[in-house]
Amino acid sequence: MKKIIVLTTATALLSSCGIYTKYQPAETTPDNLYGEEVAVDDTTNFGNVNWRELFTDPQLQALIEQGLQNNTDLRSAQLQIEEAEAALMSAKLAFLPSFALSPQGTISSFDGGKATKTYTLPVTASWELDIFGRLRNAKQQAKALYAQSKDYQQAVRTQLIAGIANVYYTLLMLDEQLAWKETVASTRALMDAGLANEAATSQMEAAYYSVQTSILDLKEQINQVENSLALLLAETPRRYERGKLADQQLPEDVAVGVPMQMLSNRPDVRAAERSLEQAFYATNQARAAFSPSIV
Repeated sequence: MKKIIVLTTATALLSSCGIYTKYQPAETTPDNLYGEEVAVDDTTNFGNVNWRELFTDPQLQALIEQGLQNNTDLRSAQLQIEEAEAALMSAKLAFLPSFALSPQGTISSFDGGKATKTYTLPVTASWELDIFGRLRNAKQQAKALYAQSKDYQQAVRTQLIAGIANVYYTLLMLDEQLAWKETVASTRALMDAGLANEAATSQMEAAYYSVQTSILDLKEQINQVENSLALLLAETPRRYERGKLADQQLPEDVAVGVPMQMLSNRPDVRAAERSLEQAFYATNQARAAFSPSIV
């Protein structure tokens, strides 16, 4: 009975000093933060839309798929996940006993006599009792690091998809500006055939010449944007096949959702939360280091 009381008292003391406390993120929001008419439990928001449903252009989808396979930043993020996973496995294995094997052998001979061979095979085993939570806090810290690395990978992936789509639509916009030349040429042909009036043609020509003054700049911009796209795709710059701006279709019904849900879908916000969690368990681990280790 006395032993149970001592163990209970020791556990309470360790919990009070913060060694065995668990990280609890803030999950509550003030009342009526978003207004009474907004349903906080609504799960329909823009963050849950798959990128294939948002970007329906097949050529854009092919570029995004290529970027997800070849982008160097995304590969680096995957290697960080594997590194964090190995650190987590090491933290879990620290709870198991450790064994040490150091075989030795000696050969001795006295006064030309027969040599005597001696062999020893010492094996030692040790096991640390995690009474003060040092190993437990190290394991929780490694788990937070692993989760943060996965959030970082998602952040890089999201940024890559958005970057490729942004560059693609920029190219479509620049192509639309260069298309003015063909429009004016066809209008001039209609006027020569008597099918278009002079006022319409003059208006088109005025717009055309205003664009023609910067046509070289537009071509240079297209070249630079294609180079940026090649950098995202990790390949040699080239000309990319693409559709037209007028043919693009986006979802008609896109719900923004509750701001708190949008924040929870952002991987950079979750990664910042994981950093705070790592600091929490690192603090507990530092406190446990002041206590004796029992092996």
